[in-house]
Amino acid sequence: MRQTTLSALSPLFVLTLLLAGCAERGEPSRTSDGAPGYAAAAPWFVERALEAGLDSVNDPGPEGSFFMPQSMGNGAALIDFDQDGRLDLYLLNGAGPASTSVNRLWHQEADGRFRDVSAGSGVDVAGFGSGVAVGDVTNDGLPDLFVSEYGGLRLFVNDGGGRFHDASADSGLAGRGWGSSSSFVDYDRDGWLDLVVANYVVYDAGSICYAQDGTRDFCAPAEFPSASATLFRNTGRGRTPHFEDVSVSSGLATLPGAGLGVLCADFDGDGWDDIFVANDQQPNRLWINRHDGTFVDEAVLRGVALTVIGATAANMGVAWGDVDADGLSDLFVTHLEMETHTLWKQGPRGAFLDQSAAAGLVGAERSTGFGTVLADFDLDGDLDLAWVNGRVFSGPPAPAGTVPPFWLRYAQPNALAENDGTGRFRSIAATNSAFCGRANVARPLCAGDVDNDGDVDLVAGTTAGRVLLLENVAPRRGHWLTVRALDPALSRDAIGAVVTVTGGGKAWQRHLQPGSSYLSSHDPRAHFGVGDATTIDEIDVLWPDGTRERFPGGSVDRALVVRRGEGTSP
Repeated sequence: MRQTTLSALSPLFVLTLLLAGCAERGEPSRTSDGAPGYAAAAPWFVERALEAGLDSVNDPGPEGSFFMPQSMGNGAALIDFDQDGRLDLYLLNGAGPASTSVNRLWHQEADGRFRDVSAGSGVDVAGFGSGVAVGDVTNDGLPDLFVSEYGGLRLFVNDGGGRFHDASADSGLAGRGWGSSSSFVDYDRDGWLDLVVANYVVYDAGSICYAQDGTRDFCAPAEFPSASATLFRNTGRGRTPHFEDVSVSSGLATLPGAGLGVLCADFDGDGWDDIFVANDQQPNRLWINRHDGTFVDEAVLRGVALTVIGATAANMGVAWGDVDADGLSDLFVTHLEMETHTLWKQGPRGAFLDQSAAAGLVGAERSTGFGTVLADFDLDGDLDLAWVNGRVFSGPPAPAGTVPPFWLRYAQPNALAENDGTGRFRSIAATNSAFCGRANVARPLCAGDVDNDGDVDLVAGTTAGRVLLLENVAPRRGHWLTVRALDPALSRDAIGAVVTVTGGGKAWQRHLQPGSSYLSSHDPRAHFGVGDATTIDEIDVLWPDGTRERFPGGSVDRALVVRRGEGTSP
């Protein structure tokens, strides 16, 4: 991180996708370009936002104010709010509560185009928007929206018919600090979704900070006290839920940190979801669930607190997935451009080791990264890697960008890397101009099958720029399967479930957790590229309460829904 007179630094913004006028996919290709394990170069994404009617430009507030939340970015969420089987989109703005720039809700129509349905939705509010989480907190079958802001938290309960009501005050969530990323998780296994919020710093809006050359710039987080993560337990049992702040009793309040990214997943293999918080310029926290409502930080013990050289880093976005097909999920975290984006590989279970160099990530992309995704974009059976970029301190203006002149000093191209099947990555940015060709100041990145064609698309939010809807047009190098896991007793998606599919002598595992990346919420369905497998032997689901069921396999290239209670015990 650069030294400053009074400082300069922070994080930013958003990502998306679609169909309508689908580009030629080409035949499945296995042509080598000379690098073993990699396929021939071909574009993987095309940008479809305006073609799809998604004309949304982010408003971060007035230029030149150097208001720190502007550099942090405004979040985005993929959400099927009316349960019609098509992913819709919710985008935050950050111009403040007095602004006319409200958060916008976009509905995906049957023809794949998006329609602005913000007016009258109840979620068309103005504020200093930060992160978004999606989850059904009332167990009524309709996904609800949580929004963190600089200055407070908001909970919008889905009433159906495209309408939400603001339950913030009644729920006990109103009037809290400056939240960044957030996630729903049933940490106590009682069937009701709880909420964890990563908090950034106790910001003094009157602070003025400068870069080394004496010019005004955004402040660095080190200028302000850090804040600890907040954990809310869902104790409500009705249309308006109630959340109890259990940060102190759970242990999360004991260690502050400038929290940016958050991920709820089982890090130690005991079947209970833990909480990882990525901290800016401070050690990360890994809160291990002790099954009694309390957590203990084991980030140092398990190897994810620091980099391989024992240093702190500016930890921002978070992605989770098994990159080397060994049955253990791995952790990827984005950092500043003078640092290395870090891949911590798991092995043995519960222990992590910084393997960024072995994975080909050291020096691969010198960028300041935020939202990030691990997904099998080309369906060959391994997880590829995408992340969005944009500086938090000023630099040379980008020669070509998608933002106004003020933000060109912060703009950088996005990054995309292909997995060779062993967990080693190679940049394919040069052949993906739609995603990586022009500089932007991007923060959130959402992943999901927006057009329901079987592959993973992306949505990226850019500060002071248009939202990007990136349709996946990669040559298909294998088959696919999409699995939605529902718990009929709870009337909702089983957030926290782990789905494993087997076929062709191989196994692929996905964790159902839409809350990751940075300020973002993804498609709640599990997406699998299965390579050469033409049939699936079985589908194994480890439900959030620790019970396990198996479901029959069958043909590939289709979307499935599995319901708890309809499978068989292993």
